[in-house]
Amino acid sequence: MQRFKSLLPQTRFSSRSLFSHPRPFSAQPNYAQRNDDEEDPQNQILVQGRAKSRSAILNRPSSLNALTTSMVARLKRLYDSWEENSDIGFVLMKGKGTAFCSGADVVRLHHSLNEGNAEEAKEFFRTLYSFVYLQGTYLKPHVSILNGRTMGCGSGISLPGMFRVVTDKTIFSHPEAQIGFHPDAGASYLLSRLPGYLGEYLALTGDKLNGVEMIACRLATHYSLNARLAWLEERLGKLVTDDPSIVEASLSQYADLVYPDRSGILHKIDTIDRCFSHDTVEEIIEALEKEAAESLDEWCLTTLQKIREASPLSLKVILRSIREGRFETLDQCLVREYRISVRAISKNVSSDFVEVMIFSFHLFHIKQLKFVFMISLVLSFMQGVRARMVDKDFTPKWDPPSLKDVSEDMVDHYFSPFSELEPELVLPTALREPYM
Repeated sequence: MQRFKSLLPQTRFSSRSLFSHPRPFSAQPNYAQRNDDEEDPQNQILVQGRAKSRSAILNRPSSLNALTTSMVARLKRLYDSWEENSDIGFVLMKGKGTAFCSGADVVRLHHSLNEGNAEEAKEFFRTLYSFVYLQGTYLKPHVSILNGRTMGCGSGISLPGMFRVVTDKTIFSHPEAQIGFHPDAGASYLLSRLPGYLGEYLALTGDKLNGVEMIACRLATHYSLNARLAWLEERLGKLVTDDPSIVEASLSQYADLVYPDRSGILHKIDTIDRCFSHDTVEEIIEALEKEAAESLDEWCLTTLQKIREASPLSLKVILRSIREGRFETLDQCLVREYRISVRAISKNVSSDFVEVMIFSFHLFHIKQLKFVFMISLVLSFMQGVRARMVDKDFTPKWDPPSLKDVSEDMVDHYFSPFSELEPELVLPTALREPYM
């Protein structure tokens, strides 16, 4: 318990960042009916100009602000131009609707892969990871407002920033193991730097953190009630400065002092460290089984169930990715994650990720793109789409089907450098120095 107390914020916010060189970001959402304007690339990212700042607004609320290649490319162009403009002091990002960002648009990725155009999917990853690196090395103060669901690569485009504002509506998660993929867009850098082995726990189980918990483990810098966001944004809009301390002081005016609920996951930090500090997924499962037998804690059984529902290959790839991320810079993590992502869509070893997308795609059309189904689609990813809604046997049919069938060679393949026929991800490290 003494160790957990050290995670609690001692002030209204902490200026310490997970990154040695903090930088900027933000998001604020609200659900709306789908309209054609959302599919216009120019309207998918809205721009709001103030006297000394600019805001980028993710504008696909009916798709939970899922990211497309054109959206990320526009973000990168905007951020590049804003960084060079001496009239702009700081930058803000938020989302429209009740989600900040639900991650990548898997329906569009499916289109590309189903049509045999893997290059489009690779272009999405290259564009996304390049923008994450830009965020992590941005020269101007950046505010992200993470109001609502923040999933997968939605965290990658926001959490490398200097100031990360969360609310009572914030839900953070990395459910990639449950869809046969891996936490990417810098997640192996981010999660590996959480207290103890919390990052391994979140990555392997897909469990969620709320805004209060994100403050406690320093994923976020400020907490504000959703009802106060309009005042916070109004205050920021009036600032004429490029001084991070002034931006921070303004955010602090609307920051609320919070402490994690005693039933929250951070109160399990000692158990998490005992179980998730092991070298292999099999040893982690064995430790959880032992903990469950000795403590009769329902949490252990629930955690075991989440892991057993996930892709066995993804679990092993994810654990290795997080462990390697502990000793790598952001750019090194992104290069490795790009290799894993390309291998995941190639189906050379497994078709877990592509198969999940195929089934979700057909189900998506059966429901005629209704908004309610968009919610069920996101939730179904958490359980394995085929098992949850196609076979209805609640038993994911992963390939390979079990941990014992996943060889070291399979895992090594995801991490090995490309041959000369497949270019590696190239980041401008000579121009933008990475931090550790």
